[in-house]
Order: sequence, then C-alpha cells, then structure tokens
Amino acid sequence: MKEIYEPKFVEKLFDKMSSSYAYMNYLTSFGFSERWRKQCVKALHIEDGKVVVDLMTGMGECWKHVLNKNTINSQLIAVDFSSEMIKQAEKNKLKFPHSKITVLKEDVFHNSIEDESADYIISGFGLKTFNAEQINALANEIDRLLKPTGTFSLIDVSVPKNNILKPFYMFYLNNIVPLLGKLFLGSPETYKMLGIYTEAFGDSKNAFQIFKRDNFEVEYINYFYGCATGIKGRKIK
Repeated sequence: MKEIYEPKFVEKLFDKMSSSYAYMNYLTSFGFSERWRKQCVKALHIEDGKVVVDLMTGMGECWKHVLNKNTINSQLIAVDFSSEMIKQAEKNKLKFPHSKITVLKEDVFHNSIEDESADYIISGFGLKTFNAEQINALANEIDRLLKPTGTFSLIDVSVPKNNILKPFYMFYLNNIVPLLGKLFLGSPETYKMLGIYTEAFGDSKNAFQIFKRDNFEVEYINYFYGCATGIKGRKIK
C-alpha cells in the first residue's frame, strides 16, 4: 500500500485518467461530485478582489464555482503536478477569458506561491491520495500560504458509516466503477484505485485531527450521509 502514496505513482495515475476523468467523475457520482464541489467552495464565502488558491486542481473543476459575477476581480492560482491534468486545466482556462487565472504545474508541497498570499484555499478530491504524514505536510503548506484570518475548505469522497448504505456504496466503488473505467478508458485497473484510496482514507476525521492546531479553527463536514466528507477552517494567527 505504501507505493500508492508515492507522488510519481499518483501523478502517473492521474495522467492516465485525464482523458476520461471529467465525465467519469460526474457519471460515477450521479452528479453529486459537482454538487459537493459547489458546497465546498460555497463554504468559503469568497469575496471579490481576493486571492484563491486551488490545490490539486485537476482540470479546474472547482473554478466555475469560484469565478462568477460576484468574484470578477478575484485572482485564482491553480496547482497540480499531473502534466495531462494541467493540459486539461489550460483548456478549461479558455472558458474564463475575463478572469485572472494562473495555472502552475507544481507539486503541492513544493510550489512557488508566496508566503501568506492566499485569502482562500480550496481542494476537491485530493485528500485521499495522501497518507497521514502527507496530510500533516499539507496542513503546514496551507498554514504557509494563508494570510492571517484566511480560510480553507477541503473535500473528498468517503466511506459512509451507515450500515445499510456502506456495503452498497463500497461495492459500487470497488466493482461498478472499474467496469465503467474499462468501458471509457479500456482499463478497469486505473479506476479501481478510487475504491482502494477511499477505503484506506475512510473519511476526513483524520485530517480534521491533524488540522486541529493552535493557529487553525477547524470544522468537520459531512456531505450526503458521509459519502463525502471534508474540513473547513480559518487561520487565526
């Protein structure tokens, strides 16, 4: 299991999924992934003229919820280390010709964003690819990037606690999603990783405990009976 958290392994995985990720993500979640991203961003109450950093941006799926008529003067900085995902993000950028978007092909732990330059930080569905040590490093990085009183919101697919829902949900992730992956990508093994990561991740409670530190106020959030969970918080000093 250790190798699935290696950056090169994760990067290669998302490179492979890039061609089908958008519709697979929407299809396999029955559209809930889009709803959850919207809720994740909405939790930040983004004000106009501010700096928003999107970590593990993927194709920029959260952007449509960040960039709207009420945030026309905001600056968005998007970070991802997958070359193929970044290519898709650059294409997505063309849909927002009047917005200030900077796309960086960089590792979340080794990026060029200046200290305390972000008013808001978001991340959609990247937590599960980190082990506990990496989540701690992520907390340190978010601390570095956020301005004092800046806020963050993170979300990921999770294992629901409901004893009726859980077996059906995990069967779907471990069996049906790989079959759909074979249909769209020609390989069930790539999308089989979704269930493997989710089962190992469990939910965002471990991240919640890691982020509970003196300079953060943190809240744990359940989405749709625990099928997704997240944390949101504020840097207090």
